[in-house]
Amino acid sequence: MLNDKTILITGGTGSFGKKFLTKIFASYEPKKVIIYSRDEFKQSVMKAEYMDKVDMSRVRFFIGDVRDRERLSRAFEGVDYVIHAAAMKQVPTCEYNPMEAVKTNIHGAQNVINAALDSGVEKVVALSTDKAVNPINLYGGTKLVSDKLFIAANAYRGENYKTVFSVVRYGNVAGSRGSVIPIWKKIISDGGDTLGVTDMRMTRFWITLDEGVELVFKALRESKGGETYISKIPSFHIGDLAKAMLPNCKIDEFGIREGEKLHEVMVTKDDSYLTYEYEKHYIIYPHFDWWDLKKGFTEGGKKVPDGFEYNSGTNVEWLDVEALKEALRNI
Repeated sequence: MLNDKTILITGGTGSFGKKFLTKIFASYEPKKVIIYSRDEFKQSVMKAEYMDKVDMSRVRFFIGDVRDRERLSRAFEGVDYVIHAAAMKQVPTCEYNPMEAVKTNIHGAQNVINAALDSGVEKVVALSTDKAVNPINLYGGTKLVSDKLFIAANAYRGENYKTVFSVVRYGNVAGSRGSVIPIWKKIISDGGDTLGVTDMRMTRFWITLDEGVELVFKALRESKGGETYISKIPSFHIGDLAKAMLPNCKIDEFGIREGEKLHEVMVTKDDSYLTYEYEKHYIIYPHFDWWDLKKGFTEGGKKVPDGFEYNSGTNVEWLDVEALKEALRNI
């Protein structure tokens, strides 16, 4: 699928981009991988880090911002596949700088869509988040709009365009930059015995970077346009994660922060009417008069019951303290 293809990753210096770069060279022989981002320092650090890990003769580093459509158009020339990972992701930062979040997460999505259509890109996979589902903060609101834009973009293909757009949704990736695990690791390594927890009732889905990249590969292979892919993954209690990392830790429960939820939701009850379950994932199909389920359906799926909700608090698969200890060894 990706052999002899050119792939571009927006926001490519982040945790996802680094893992994607490793896995794509382990599984495929791409013609070229383009890392598109706006931070020259992160690009130089990434280049040095991966010099002996992948074939750097087939990796290009492209300075640019998704807010800049002209620059995107230049970067997209000759590109076959695009993974859109660039975003403002930190909830407090988006709340304090709302217009900047809109420019990057919404206008940036529009620019990626237009550049992909004009450049004849084959497929675009946009990374989403659980916070786009029933959003209660600005970050989630901007990502909801972004998701809608990418799904609706399939209606703009017409006869002149071939680009297929789909979305991959997951929550906080275990061990990624910005997740709680690196923060707690630092506290533990410094000799601390107290870990801060917002609410002991809180649950989250557990997904690794490897699983996130594999879901993107699946979307690149199978998508016909308009799908939202969601991995079937276990849940855990945040308190159990603290105990797994530091068995005798003290817990400082300081309360839910602004814009934070007790549980993650990946599929809402209202989405259940067009959601299908597969062996290792769900697909939410689009609900538009221009979209044909017969033509766009991926074989092997079973319709979920009406009213189904994929919620970390009511999930059927869980990681207890011992299972979390084992999972932590693998990230």
